[in-house]
Amino acid sequence: MPIVAPRALHALTVTLRRQRRARRPRQTLALALAAGALALTAAGAPPATAATPVEANARETGALTRGAAVLTARSSRVTAARRVNPLRDQPLYVEPGGSASTQAKSGTGARPADAALIRWIAQQPQGLWLGDWHTDVRAVVARRMRAARANGTVPVLVAYNIPDRDCGQHSHGGASDPAAYLRWIDKVARGIGAGPATVVLEPDALAGMGCLPRSARLERTRMMSAAVDRLTAAGGTAVYIDAGNPGWVPAPLMAKRLRAAGVARSRGFSLNVSGFETTERVAAYGRAISRRTAGAHFVIDTSRNGNGPHERGEWCNPPGRALGAAPSTETGDPLIDAYLWVKRPGESDGTCNGGPEAGTWWPEYALDLARRASATP
Repeated sequence: MPIVAPRALHALTVTLRRQRRARRPRQTLALALAAGALALTAAGAPPATAATPVEANARETGALTRGAAVLTARSSRVTAARRVNPLRDQPLYVEPGGSASTQAKSGTGARPADAALIRWIAQQPQGLWLGDWHTDVRAVVARRMRAARANGTVPVLVAYNIPDRDCGQHSHGGASDPAAYLRWIDKVARGIGAGPATVVLEPDALAGMGCLPRSARLERTRMMSAAVDRLTAAGGTAVYIDAGNPGWVPAPLMAKRLRAAGVARSRGFSLNVSGFETTERVAAYGRAISRRTAGAHFVIDTSRNGNGPHERGEWCNPPGRALGAAPSTETGDPLIDAYLWVKRPGESDGTCNGGPEAGTWWPEYALDLARRASATP
Protein backbone atom coordinates (compact mmCIF):
# COMPACT_ATOMS: atom_id res chain seq x y z
CA MET A 1 0.00 0.00 0.00
CA PRO A 2 1.39 3.46 -0.83
CA ILE A 3 1.88 5.74 2.14
CA VAL A 4 -0.09 9.01 1.89
CA ALA A 5 1.74 12.13 2.93
CA PRO A 6 -0.25 13.80 5.73
CA ARG A 7 0.37 17.27 4.28
CA ALA A 8 -1.09 16.24 0.88
CA LEU A 9 -4.16 14.71 2.53
CA HIS A 10 -4.69 17.80 4.67
CA ALA A 11 -4.37 20.10 1.61
CA LEU A 12 -6.92 18.08 -0.33
CA THR A 13 -9.37 18.08 2.60
CA VAL A 14 -9.10 21.85 3.01
CA THR A 15 -9.61 22.39 -0.73
CA LEU A 16 -12.75 20.25 -0.78
CA ARG A 17 -14.22 22.05 2.25
CA ARG A 18 -13.63 25.42 0.61
CA GLN A 19 -15.25 24.24 -2.62
CA ARG A 20 -18.35 23.10 -0.74
CA ARG A 21 -18.68 26.38 1.14
CA ALA A 22 -18.21 28.47 -1.99
CA ARG A 23 -20.48 26.22 -4.09
CA ARG A 24 -18.22 26.63 -7.06
CA PRO A 25 -18.90 24.86 -10.38
CA ARG A 26 -18.33 21.15 -10.66
CA GLN A 27 -15.51 21.69 -13.11
CA THR A 28 -13.49 23.59 -10.50
CA LEU A 29 -14.14 20.85 -7.94
CA ALA A 30 -13.10 18.21 -10.44
CA LEU A 31 -9.84 20.04 -11.11
CA ALA A 32 -9.18 20.24 -7.39
CA LEU A 33 -9.79 16.51 -7.07
CA ALA A 34 -7.49 15.81 -10.02
CA ALA A 35 -4.69 17.94 -8.58
CA GLY A 36 -5.19 16.35 -5.17
CA ALA A 37 -5.15 12.87 -6.66
CA LEU A 38 -1.87 13.64 -8.40
CA ALA A 39 -0.39 14.82 -5.12
CA LEU A 40 -1.63 11.81 -3.16
CA THR A 41 -0.39 9.32 -5.76
CA ALA A 42 2.97 11.01 -6.12
CA ALA A 43 3.38 11.23 -2.34
CA GLY A 44 2.98 7.47 -2.00
CA ALA A 45 5.89 5.05 -2.25
CA PRO A 46 5.76 1.47 -3.50
CA PRO A 47 7.79 0.06 -0.58
CA ALA A 48 6.03 -0.67 2.69
CA THR A 49 8.10 1.96 4.50
CA ALA A 50 7.06 5.62 4.54
CA ALA A 51 9.11 8.23 2.74
CA THR A 52 11.02 10.74 4.80
CA PRO A 53 9.34 14.14 5.27
CA VAL A 54 11.85 15.73 2.89
CA GLU A 55 11.18 13.12 0.19
CA ALA A 56 7.42 13.35 0.65
CA ASN A 57 7.47 17.14 0.39
CA ALA A 58 9.63 17.04 -2.75
CA ARG A 59 7.34 14.50 -4.42
CA GLU A 60 4.23 16.42 -3.47
CA THR A 61 5.65 19.67 -4.82
CA GLY A 62 6.68 18.00 -8.07
CA ALA A 63 3.26 16.44 -8.57
CA LEU A 64 1.46 19.71 -7.96
CA THR A 65 3.80 21.52 -10.36
CA ARG A 66 3.16 18.94 -13.08
CA GLY A 67 -0.57 19.10 -12.42
CA ALA A 68 -0.54 22.89 -12.70
CA ALA A 69 1.30 22.64 -16.02
CA VAL A 70 -1.31 20.24 -17.38
CA LEU A 71 -4.15 22.47 -16.26
CA THR A 72 -2.46 25.54 -17.74
CA ALA A 73 -2.02 23.79 -21.09
CA ARG A 74 -5.64 22.65 -21.06
CA SER A 75 -6.83 26.16 -20.21
CA SER A 76 -4.81 27.53 -23.14
CA ARG A 77 -6.39 24.96 -25.43
CA VAL A 78 -9.88 25.98 -24.29
CA THR A 79 -9.15 29.66 -24.76
CA ALA A 80 -7.68 29.08 -28.23
CA ALA A 81 -10.65 26.97 -29.36
CA ARG A 82 -13.13 29.59 -28.23
CA ARG A 83 -11.21 32.34 -30.06
CA VAL A 84 -11.37 30.63 -33.45
CA ASN A 85 -14.20 32.33 -35.36
CA PRO A 86 -13.56 32.55 -39.11
CA LEU A 87 -17.11 33.83 -39.59
CA ARG A 88 -16.13 37.11 -37.95
CA ASP A 89 -13.71 38.21 -40.66
CA GLN A 90 -14.78 36.51 -43.89
CA PRO A 91 -18.07 36.07 -45.77
CA LEU A 92 -19.79 32.72 -46.12
CA TYR A 93 -19.14 30.57 -49.16
CA VAL A 94 -21.90 30.38 -51.81
CA GLU A 95 -21.96 27.28 -53.99
CA PRO A 96 -22.16 28.29 -57.67
CA GLY A 97 -23.92 25.07 -58.71
CA GLY A 98 -26.23 22.74 -56.86
CA SER A 99 -29.79 21.51 -57.24
CA ALA A 100 -31.43 24.89 -56.67
CA SER A 101 -29.23 26.57 -59.28
CA THR A 102 -29.91 23.82 -61.82
CA GLN A 103 -33.63 24.06 -61.15
CA ALA A 104 -33.63 27.83 -61.60
CA LYS A 105 -31.87 27.61 -64.94
CA SER A 106 -34.14 24.88 -66.28
CA GLY A 107 -37.34 26.70 -65.31
CA THR A 108 -36.53 30.25 -66.40
CA GLY A 109 -38.48 30.18 -69.65
CA ALA A 110 -41.63 28.39 -68.45
CA ARG A 111 -42.20 29.97 -65.01
CA PRO A 112 -39.95 33.00 -64.55
CA ALA A 113 -41.47 33.98 -61.17
CA ASP A 114 -40.84 30.54 -59.72
CA ALA A 115 -37.38 30.47 -61.27
CA ALA A 116 -36.57 33.76 -59.52
CA LEU A 117 -37.55 32.29 -56.14
CA ILE A 118 -35.44 29.17 -56.66
CA ARG A 119 -32.55 31.32 -57.89
CA TRP A 120 -32.76 33.37 -54.71
CA ILE A 121 -32.43 30.17 -52.66
CA ALA A 122 -29.44 29.13 -54.78
CA GLN A 123 -27.72 32.46 -54.11
CA GLN A 124 -27.64 31.92 -50.33
CA PRO A 125 -24.70 30.26 -48.53
CA GLN A 126 -25.68 26.77 -47.41
CA GLY A 127 -24.10 23.84 -45.64
CA LEU A 128 -22.29 21.02 -47.41
CA TRP A 129 -23.40 17.77 -45.78
CA LEU A 130 -20.77 15.07 -45.46
CA GLY A 131 -21.58 11.43 -44.79
CA ASP A 132 -21.22 7.80 -45.77
CA TRP A 133 -22.55 8.58 -49.25
CA HIS A 134 -19.18 10.15 -50.13
CA THR A 135 -16.66 7.56 -51.28
CA ASP A 136 -13.75 10.02 -50.86
CA VAL A 137 -14.76 12.57 -48.26
CA ARG A 138 -11.26 14.06 -48.03
CA ALA A 139 -11.34 14.95 -51.72
CA VAL A 140 -14.86 16.39 -51.45
CA VAL A 141 -13.84 18.63 -48.56
CA ALA A 142 -10.56 19.62 -50.21
CA ARG A 143 -12.42 20.76 -53.35
CA ARG A 144 -14.77 22.88 -51.27
CA MET A 145 -11.87 24.39 -49.38
CA ARG A 146 -10.04 25.29 -52.59
CA ALA A 147 -13.14 26.95 -53.99
CA ALA A 148 -13.71 28.92 -50.79
CA ARG A 149 -10.10 30.07 -50.47
CA ALA A 150 -10.12 31.21 -54.09
CA ASN A 151 -12.71 33.89 -53.33
CA GLY A 152 -11.86 34.56 -49.67
CA THR A 153 -14.90 32.92 -48.11
CA VAL A 154 -15.61 30.40 -45.34
CA PRO A 155 -17.48 27.16 -46.08
CA VAL A 156 -19.98 25.58 -43.70
CA LEU A 157 -19.40 21.83 -43.52
CA VAL A 158 -21.79 19.43 -41.80
CA ALA A 159 -20.27 16.21 -40.42
CA TYR A 160 -23.07 13.63 -40.40
CA ASN A 161 -21.66 10.14 -40.07
CA ILE A 162 -21.95 9.13 -36.41
CA PRO A 163 -22.60 5.39 -35.91
CA ASP A 164 -26.32 4.58 -35.42
CA ARG A 165 -27.20 7.89 -37.05
CA ASP A 166 -30.82 9.03 -36.66
CA CYS A 167 -31.69 5.93 -34.60
CA GLY A 168 -32.66 4.00 -37.72
CA GLN A 169 -35.15 6.57 -38.98
CA HIS A 170 -35.26 8.42 -42.33
CA SER A 171 -31.56 9.39 -42.26
CA HIS A 172 -30.25 6.14 -40.78
CA GLY A 173 -26.71 5.02 -41.46
CA GLY A 174 -23.32 6.27 -40.36
CA ALA A 175 -19.91 4.76 -39.74
CA SER A 176 -19.73 1.11 -38.74
CA ASP A 177 -17.99 1.65 -35.39
CA PRO A 178 -16.05 4.29 -33.39
CA ALA A 179 -12.72 3.47 -35.02
CA ALA A 180 -14.18 3.82 -38.50
CA TYR A 181 -15.85 7.06 -37.49
CA LEU A 182 -12.65 8.64 -36.23
CA ARG A 183 -10.80 7.56 -39.36
CA TRP A 184 -13.52 9.31 -41.35
CA ILE A 185 -13.17 12.44 -39.19
CA ASP A 186 -9.41 12.39 -39.84
CA LYS A 187 -10.14 12.47 -43.57
CA VAL A 188 -12.45 15.46 -43.12
CA ALA A 189 -9.76 17.22 -41.08
CA ARG A 190 -7.12 16.53 -43.75
CA GLY A 191 -9.44 17.89 -46.41
CA ILE A 192 -9.90 21.10 -44.40
CA GLY A 193 -6.19 21.51 -43.71
CA ALA A 194 -5.37 24.86 -42.14
CA GLY A 195 -8.84 26.21 -42.89
CA PRO A 196 -10.57 28.50 -42.44
CA ALA A 197 -13.74 26.46 -42.09
CA THR A 198 -16.83 26.08 -39.96
CA VAL A 199 -18.00 22.59 -39.03
CA VAL A 200 -21.42 21.69 -37.62
CA LEU A 201 -20.74 18.42 -35.84
CA GLU A 202 -23.34 15.65 -36.04
CA PRO A 203 -26.85 17.10 -36.18
CA ASP A 204 -29.23 15.37 -33.75
CA ALA A 205 -26.50 13.10 -32.34
CA LEU A 206 -26.75 14.46 -28.78
CA ALA A 207 -30.39 15.45 -28.76
CA GLY A 208 -31.53 12.16 -30.27
CA MET A 209 -29.35 9.70 -28.39
CA GLY A 210 -32.08 8.76 -25.94
CA CYS A 211 -32.74 5.74 -28.18
CA LEU A 212 -29.34 4.31 -27.27
CA PRO A 213 -28.39 2.28 -24.18
CA ARG A 214 -26.27 4.10 -21.62
CA SER A 215 -23.01 2.49 -22.73
CA ALA A 216 -23.63 3.57 -26.32
CA ARG A 217 -24.45 7.11 -25.22
CA LEU A 218 -21.16 7.34 -23.36
CA GLU A 219 -19.36 5.95 -26.38
CA ARG A 220 -21.03 8.53 -28.61
CA THR A 221 -19.96 11.49 -26.50
CA ARG A 222 -16.41 10.13 -26.39
CA MET A 223 -16.38 9.87 -30.18
CA MET A 224 -17.63 13.42 -30.57
CA SER A 225 -15.10 14.73 -28.05
CA ALA A 226 -12.31 13.04 -30.01
CA ALA A 227 -13.73 14.47 -33.24
CA VAL A 228 -13.59 17.98 -31.78
CA ASP A 229 -9.89 17.56 -30.99
CA ARG A 230 -9.07 16.21 -34.45
CA LEU A 231 -11.02 18.87 -36.32
CA THR A 232 -9.58 21.78 -34.33
CA ALA A 233 -5.98 20.53 -34.21
CA ALA A 234 -4.81 22.65 -37.15
CA GLY A 235 -6.19 25.80 -35.54
CA GLY A 236 -8.34 27.22 -38.34
CA THR A 237 -11.63 25.37 -37.89
CA ALA A 238 -14.52 26.52 -35.73
CA VAL A 239 -16.52 23.51 -34.53
CA TYR A 240 -20.12 23.82 -33.39
CA ILE A 241 -21.42 20.65 -31.74
CA ASP A 242 -25.08 20.18 -32.57
CA ALA A 243 -27.45 20.64 -29.65
CA GLY A 244 -30.88 20.04 -31.17
CA ASN A 245 -33.66 22.52 -30.49
CA PRO A 246 -35.68 23.81 -27.51
CA GLY A 247 -38.52 21.38 -28.11
CA TRP A 248 -36.33 18.33 -27.65
CA VAL A 249 -34.01 18.27 -24.62
CA PRO A 250 -34.04 20.65 -21.59
CA ALA A 251 -31.15 23.11 -21.52
CA PRO A 252 -29.48 21.71 -18.35
CA LEU A 253 -29.39 18.18 -19.77
CA MET A 254 -28.17 19.38 -23.16
CA ALA A 255 -25.41 21.40 -21.51
CA LYS A 256 -24.30 18.27 -19.65
CA ARG A 257 -24.18 16.31 -22.91
CA LEU A 258 -22.25 19.09 -24.63
CA ARG A 259 -19.69 19.19 -21.84
CA ALA A 260 -19.16 15.45 -22.23
CA ALA A 261 -18.81 15.89 -26.00
CA GLY A 262 -15.98 18.43 -25.66
CA VAL A 263 -17.73 21.78 -26.03
CA ALA A 264 -15.07 23.40 -23.87
CA ARG A 265 -12.54 22.69 -26.63
CA SER A 266 -14.76 23.94 -29.46
CA ARG A 267 -16.17 27.29 -30.54
CA GLY A 268 -19.61 26.25 -29.26
CA PHE A 269 -22.78 24.57 -30.48
CA SER A 270 -25.39 24.68 -33.24
CA LEU A 271 -29.16 24.84 -32.85
CA ASN A 272 -32.31 24.17 -34.86
CA VAL A 273 -30.51 22.30 -37.65
CA SER A 274 -33.20 21.20 -40.13
CA GLY A 275 -35.71 22.50 -37.58
CA PHE A 276 -38.58 24.96 -37.57
CA GLU A 277 -38.46 26.61 -34.12
CA THR A 278 -38.57 30.40 -34.16
CA THR A 279 -35.28 32.25 -33.92
CA GLU A 280 -36.41 34.00 -30.74
CA ARG A 281 -37.17 30.77 -28.90
CA VAL A 282 -34.00 29.11 -30.15
CA ALA A 283 -31.88 32.09 -29.07
CA ALA A 284 -33.31 31.96 -25.54
CA TYR A 285 -32.56 28.24 -25.38
CA GLY A 286 -29.03 28.86 -26.64
CA ARG A 287 -28.37 31.48 -23.97
CA ALA A 288 -29.55 29.05 -21.28
CA ILE A 289 -27.11 26.43 -22.58
CA SER A 290 -24.30 28.98 -22.94
CA ARG A 291 -24.63 29.94 -19.26
CA ARG A 292 -23.98 26.29 -18.41
CA THR A 293 -21.07 25.81 -20.81
CA ALA A 294 -18.75 28.66 -19.79
CA GLY A 295 -20.10 31.11 -22.35
CA ALA A 296 -19.96 28.91 -25.44
CA HIS A 297 -21.10 30.68 -28.61
CA PHE A 298 -23.67 29.23 -30.99
CA VAL A 299 -25.15 29.38 -34.48
CA ILE A 300 -28.81 29.01 -35.47
CA ASP A 301 -30.19 27.31 -38.57
CA THR A 302 -32.87 29.67 -39.92
CA SER A 303 -33.35 27.92 -43.26
CA ARG A 304 -36.97 26.87 -42.68
CA ASN A 305 -38.20 28.58 -39.53
CA GLY A 306 -39.99 31.57 -41.08
CA ASN A 307 -43.42 30.36 -39.90
CA GLY A 308 -42.23 28.57 -36.78
CA PRO A 309 -43.01 24.92 -36.02
CA HIS A 310 -46.04 23.06 -37.34
CA GLU A 311 -49.10 23.32 -35.10
CA ARG A 312 -49.22 19.54 -34.65
CA GLY A 313 -45.49 19.21 -34.14
CA GLU A 314 -44.75 17.55 -37.47
CA TRP A 315 -41.04 17.71 -38.24
CA CYS A 316 -40.73 15.70 -41.48
CA ASN A 317 -41.57 17.91 -44.46
CA PRO A 318 -44.35 19.71 -42.58
CA PRO A 319 -46.65 21.75 -44.80
CA GLY A 320 -47.11 25.51 -44.55
CA ARG A 321 -43.55 26.35 -43.48
CA ALA A 322 -41.42 29.22 -44.82
CA LEU A 323 -37.84 30.24 -45.35
CA GLY A 324 -36.35 32.05 -42.37
CA ALA A 325 -33.84 34.88 -42.13
CA ALA A 326 -31.14 34.80 -44.78
CA PRO A 327 -27.69 33.61 -43.65
CA SER A 328 -25.79 36.37 -41.87
CA THR A 329 -23.11 36.97 -39.27
CA GLU A 330 -24.86 40.19 -38.22
CA THR A 331 -27.04 38.78 -35.45
CA GLY A 332 -27.10 41.60 -32.90
CA ASP A 333 -26.25 39.12 -30.13
CA PRO A 334 -22.64 38.64 -29.01
CA LEU A 335 -23.25 34.95 -28.28
CA ILE A 336 -24.81 34.15 -31.67
CA ASP A 337 -22.03 33.91 -34.24
CA ALA A 338 -24.34 33.51 -37.24
CA TYR A 339 -27.70 32.67 -38.69
CA LEU A 340 -26.98 29.87 -41.14
CA TRP A 341 -28.81 27.76 -43.67
CA VAL A 342 -27.34 24.49 -42.47
CA LYS A 343 -30.22 22.54 -43.97
CA ARG A 344 -30.59 23.12 -47.71
CA PRO A 345 -34.13 24.41 -48.25
CA GLY A 346 -35.90 22.15 -50.70
CA GLU A 347 -34.07 18.97 -49.74
CA SER A 348 -36.49 16.40 -48.35
CA ASP A 349 -36.51 15.22 -44.73
CA GLY A 350 -37.58 11.77 -45.87
CA THR A 351 -40.45 9.79 -47.34
CA CYS A 352 -43.17 11.58 -45.41
CA ASN A 353 -45.85 14.11 -46.35
CA GLY A 354 -45.29 13.26 -50.01
CA GLY A 355 -41.54 13.78 -49.97
CA PRO A 356 -38.80 11.74 -51.68
CA GLU A 357 -35.88 10.07 -49.91
CA ALA A 358 -34.04 12.14 -47.29
CA GLY A 359 -31.65 14.63 -48.87
CA THR A 360 -33.29 14.50 -52.30
CA TRP A 361 -34.05 17.83 -53.99
CA TRP A 362 -37.80 18.50 -53.94
CA PRO A 363 -38.55 21.63 -56.01
CA GLU A 364 -42.22 21.86 -55.03
CA TYR A 365 -41.36 22.05 -51.34
CA ALA A 366 -38.62 24.59 -52.03
CA LEU A 367 -41.07 26.79 -53.89
CA ASP A 368 -43.63 26.54 -51.11
CA LEU A 369 -41.02 27.63 -48.56
CA ALA A 370 -39.97 30.57 -50.73
CA ARG A 371 -43.52 31.72 -51.55
CA ARG A 372 -44.38 31.92 -47.85
CA ALA A 373 -41.20 33.72 -46.84
CA SER A 374 -41.27 37.36 -45.80
CA ALA A 375 -37.94 38.29 -47.44
CA THR A 376 -37.65 36.99 -51.00
CA PRO A 377 -37.61 38.76 -54.41
